[in-house]
Amino acid sequence: IIIHYKFNTGRQMKVSNKLSYSEGTKPLPDDAPDWAVKASERLKARRDAGYISYFSPPDGVKRVLLHSCCAPCSGAMVEEMCSYGNDHLELVVFFYNPNIHPKKEYLIRKEENKRFCRKLNIEFVDCDYEPKTWYSRMKGMEFDPERGRRCTECFDMRMERTALYAHENGFDAIATTNATSRWKDAKQVNESGFRAAARYEDLKYWCQDWQSDEMTLRKYEISASEKFYKQEYCGCSFSLRDSNEWRVANGIDKIKIGGETAGI
Repeated sequence: IIIHYKFNTGRQMKVSNKLSYSEGTKPLPDDAPDWAVKASERLKARRDAGYISYFSPPDGVKRVLLHSCCAPCSGAMVEEMCSYGNDHLELVVFFYNPNIHPKKEYLIRKEENKRFCRKLNIEFVDCDYEPKTWYSRMKGMEFDPERGRRCTECFDMRMERTALYAHENGFDAIATTNATSRWKDAKQVNESGFRAAARYEDLKYWCQDWQSDEMTLRKYEISASEKFYKQEYCGCSFSLRDSNEWRVANGIDKIKIGGETAGI
C-alpha cells in the first residue's frame, strides 16, 4: 500500500537560490554541539578565502524522488533541491523505512517528515511499513557491526524500492537523505543508490557530497529551528540494542523512545 500526500496546490514553495547560513554572520546558539561550532569556524575561514559552494542535479534531470530516512537528515537536502524552483526541478519525498523499530519510533519519524513536507508544499509518498520483510532480508546479520553487511543490505532494500517507484512513475533520478549523515559511510550509501538506479535505463542516482560542512551545519540549523524530534539511534532494533548496551556500559541512561528534546 502506498499513500500519496499532495500538500501543494500549485507550485512548490521557492527557496532562495542563495541559501542563508549563519556562520560568520551571527553566533551559533550557546548549546550548539562542538561539531557545529568547528564546522562554522572552518566554513568562515574557507569563505573568507573565496570558497563558494555549488550544487546541481545530474544533466537532464527534472524530476527527483528523494528517499527520506527522517526529518533531521532531510532538512538541508530538501531545501537545497527546492532552491532550483518548480520550473526546473520537481521534488517528491519518498518514505520507505521498514528498518525502523519499534513502530512508535517509526510513526514519530514519519510524521515529523510529513510535517516538514507539508510546510514546504512538497508531495510526500508514504510507502508500506513491512518490518517482517526487512528482518527476513537481514537474517544471519543480526550481530554485524554498524557500516557492515547488514547496513549495505538495508540501504539496498530501501533504494531498490525507491528506484522501482521512480521508474514506474516517471522520475529521472533518485537520491537519499542517508547520504547526509556523518554517522553513515557515504561510499556505502552511494553504492546502494547506484546499484538500484542501474536496474533501469531511464534512471540516475544523484550523488553529491551531502556531508559537506555547509550541508551538515545547515542540517543542524533547520533541525533546531523546526524543533525536529531528536532521535538517538540509527533506527533498527539491532542499532537500538547495541546503543543501549554501550550506554549501560558507560553509565548512561538507555534511549527513550518519544523524547521531546528538539534539535540533533
